[in-house]
Amino acid sequence: MTTKIVIGLDGTDTGERALAFAKDMAKRLGACELLAIYVIEWSPFTFQTAEENEQRHKRREEEIALATKRIVEPAVAALREAGFTASGLVRHGDVAETLNKMTVENGGSQIIVGRASSDGFAKRIFGSSTQNLVMHADVPVTVVG
Repeated sequence: MTTKIVIGLDGTDTGERALAFAKDMAKRLGACELLAIYVIEWSPFTFQTAEENEQRHKRREEEIALATKRIVEPAVAALREAGFTASGLVRHGDVAETLNKMTVENGGSQIIVGRASSDGFAKRIFGSSTQNLVMHADVPVTVVG
């Protein structure tokens, strides 16, 4: 059975460190598949008109296309160039909840994420999304510094 490792990307150098760690781990494991996931923070709880919702849906699709092109595709291409079996996904939602859900749905056995949040508070050990993921994930989570 092939091990599937999920890498939580965030578009920053912390995501790059998680990617590097996942590559190293995959080399050690051998038969391994890597799944790079980028989650766009998105709340379904807004009250808008039908016209505003239509624009919101359009904006959401544009964000997915942009994140795929700028973040996920380059990461997947680098993984494949390094000889790994890799794929990627972009989703909207709560970061921790969505990353966990995508991991379970895709048969992932571990999640690797960076420790710093994108808001840059150095005094925090974990970003709130990372903290929530560690506390509630259905699979082991490795947090890379």
